Amino acid sequence: MKKLFLCAAIAVCSFANMNAQEFNLGVSAGLPIGDAGEVTTFSGLLDVQYLFEVSEDFAVGPMAGLSYSFGEEIELPTDSVEPVTIDLDDAVFVPIGGAARYGVSDKFTLGLDLGYALGINDGNDGGFYYSPRVQYGVSESLDIVAAYRGISEDGGSFAIVSLGVEFGL
Repeated sequence: MKKLFLCAAIAVCSFANMNAQEFNLGVSAGLPIGDAGEVTTFSGLLDVQYLFEVSEDFAVGPMAGLSYSFGEEIELPTDSVEPVTIDLDDAVFVPIGGAARYGVSDKFTLGLDLGYALGINDGNDGGFYYSPRVQYGVSESLDIVAAYRGISEDGGSFAIVSLGVEFGL
């Protein structure tokens, strides 16, 4: 554990000496798909990254976020005339990890976030988080972001397709 901490400290210090840093805040809306689409209806997402420029086209750094997916309302058939309606719980995750961005051109950027998504609500253990994304630069400080956000959980996965904006602060 001491070696891991030492390696992380050296990496942070080496990135801290670089001149170009960028703090980004992203807000997105998403549609749960696959297993997630069966239990949730809509997602609101918030992302924060602090990126360090490694080269002119490549940046890396820490990231964190919040993913809130609203629970589905389902009807179960019964022997009586009226079906039973059940409200499923909302799914809330806090992804924490690293972000990498590669500028393909002046307007387009490819990115990948990797880490662990902490499950916040009851019965939600969290899992491995991954999010490939494509960004289109509208201006110097505003991007439109399309992303796939996946969380691998024990026995399943939770996936969201999202579209949003990212502000460079």
